[in-house]
Amino acid sequence: IDEIEALSSIYGEDWCVVDEDEKIYCIKINDCLDQPKWTLCLQVILPPGYPTAEPPIYQLNAPWLQGQDYMELANSLEEIYVQNLGESILYLWVEKIREVLIEKAQSSDPEPDIKKTSEEVDEDDGDDFILDYQPIQEDPVKMLNYLTSESQEDEELPSIHHGNPITDRRSTFQAHLAPVVTPRQVKRVLEKLYENKKIASATHNIYAYRIYCEDKQTFLQDCEDDGETAAGGRLLHLMQILNVHNVLVVVSRWYGGILLGPDRFKHINNCARNVLVE
Repeated sequence: IDEIEALSSIYGEDWCVVDEDEKIYCIKINDCLDQPKWTLCLQVILPPGYPTAEPPIYQLNAPWLQGQDYMELANSLEEIYVQNLGESILYLWVEKIREVLIEKAQSSDPEPDIKKTSEEVDEDDGDDFILDYQPIQEDPVKMLNYLTSESQEDEELPSIHHGNPITDRRSTFQAHLAPVVTPRQVKRVLEKLYENKKIASATHNIYAYRIYCEDKQTFLQDCEDDGETAAGGRLLHLMQILNVHNVLVVVSRWYGGILLGPDRFKHINNCARNVLVE
């Protein structure tokens, strides 16, 4: 508890509680520059035996982090755990990751692609501006076009279930769920949802899906922030923790003009978890 309280105060809004009861947390880490180029999300579950007997269960999320980079960073974290057996290590992990990101920023590595960001990134915006602000909607369905072939026959549209909305300070969140077994079905469900004018007008439509490929015994999975930075990755991580597959979850958020800070991620995950449980 002391460690969690300390980390929460050290990292402020970069620290997010995904699920207090299950001790699931997410820390957004960047390279410390005025305009960060390299960002990574460390998501951790603290098991009952942590820190004395069990290490944290963790996942490193960043679009650019794969292959050799992922292995090297994972090995560094394992090494820190072994060197500090029985001690609280989350702070050491976060600072090690930050060190790697700073090295990347200072090296000649090309910068990662920067997508559109959330309207809540800048906490100093005036409310009078925010009330009138509506980001230009980009169609996330286009993201899936590369995965699906137009020559394929249309597959059956899966049934779509809508969860109960959550409202906080004039912002409303609602999750939608559909069983899917192919990327084309994901695309069809998204298209069907966006036919609904209310859903299409949402400030953000965050989604994630996981499909289990029996023949390869691997997961086909992806997510979309739709302008709510890191929300898609957190949603996908929640689905991984709950071990759900062959499902698409979309969370719509209608922004009400009042900044919610980290609470918005809690509402997104709560909506998603509720609809999955239902």
